[in-house]
Amino acid sequence: MNVAVMKTKAEQAISESFEAAAAKLPGSAAVKALRAQAIGAFSGLGLPHRRIEEWKYTDLRANLKEVLPPAVEDKTPLTIAELIVALGPLAHVDAHRIVFVNGHHRADLSDVADATGLTVSTIGKALQSASEETVLSLASTPEGGDAVEALNTAFMTDGAIVEVAKGASVAKPLLMIFVRAGSEANAVTVRNLITAGESSNATIIEADVVLPGAVRDAHLNTLTQVSVGKGATLNHVKVAVDEGKSLHLSNGEVTLSADASYRGFQFSSGLGFARHGSNVLFAGEGAKLDLSGAYLARHSEHVDTTLVVDHAVPRCESRELFKGVLDGHGRGVFQGKIIVRPDAQKTDGKQMSQALMLSEDSEFDSKPELEIYADDVVCGHGTTSAELDADLLFYCRSRGIPEKEARALMIESFIGEALDKVEHEGLREALASYAMQWLGRSPRG
Repeated sequence: MNVAVMKTKAEQAISESFEAAAAKLPGSAAVKALRAQAIGAFSGLGLPHRRIEEWKYTDLRANLKEVLPPAVEDKTPLTIAELIVALGPLAHVDAHRIVFVNGHHRADLSDVADATGLTVSTIGKALQSASEETVLSLASTPEGGDAVEALNTAFMTDGAIVEVAKGASVAKPLLMIFVRAGSEANAVTVRNLITAGESSNATIIEADVVLPGAVRDAHLNTLTQVSVGKGATLNHVKVAVDEGKSLHLSNGEVTLSADASYRGFQFSSGLGFARHGSNVLFAGEGAKLDLSGAYLARHSEHVDTTLVVDHAVPRCESRELFKGVLDGHGRGVFQGKIIVRPDAQKTDGKQMSQALMLSEDSEFDSKPELEIYADDVVCGHGTTSAELDADLLFYCRSRGIPEKEARALMIESFIGEALDKVEHEGLREALASYAMQWLGRSPRG
């Protein structure tokens, strides 16, 4: 007996939205076929819900009530001065810039002409050329299918394509800026492709920011695919700063070649309902991963960090450290799975997730997992949640530090351990300034 699965109003609206927008989305016949295949896959999967183990704590089906029209084009005026305001502390980081406004490339705001060692182009142009190689690269999805990534493929409009030349050591970071501006509530869908050539070294920053006064009710879906070549080192920092009313869905797919090194960091504050997914595959022996992050949530904000680290080959090392600060009814979710395949002997994997609870109404759900199929490995994981140390707070107050100041110092110290993972000093200072703003303190510098 066949049982028809009832679709929610949002799922029906997404399919209807695709039908209405399909003709306006960029790309030739090959891309349109890829989009049609993706929306078909989504139709079969539906929105993720709590009965799916990976989405147990983040029920997108229950929370997505309204479907916004896709931002198929954008003509929002934006000046360099306004962009700097939107960037806040990140504006002080000396970097090459490629800018997207509401998901669409803005050449007049970008500055990558002298980015020696980097080749920077856009998904928008690639979709128009629609080479077979491009279509195949955009079709990549994890095993078993992912509804959010399928929606990204169906609706993607633009994004960055970055190639670090073989052997290049890029002096300045590349700042990929995705800024939301204007008064129209839209769904913005972005795809990025990053390739670090053999023996290269570079730092890339992804920043989702909002222009003051812009509409707050927005939906964002970002997928970044990263390939780190043999012996290459890539520092990849993702920053998302909002004011608590938007829907953020982001995914990262990272593949590491032999002796590659990938240092990833995720920072977010003020996201309304967010899920950050990362899938890392060790494809070459001797590779290293350091994936860390810090998130700040208050009011009814919800931030989910879900990782899958797949040790498929021997002699690789992975480290993960995530710290969350939760206030009001803020909720943090951490799901981290380390898989060690049968041939992945000599694997060294460690993972830690910690949350600081500032109110009785905040919530932290953590599910670290180890799946080990090899016998000569060193792996461990841990998770903690705690309130501010009352004794330490009393000690600070006894030294004349006002309670509000003392609490802020203790929170800064807590997330500082994660922020120290960011090697670039200017960027680390910018992230610390965002955290201080969240705490209601004056930013540094």
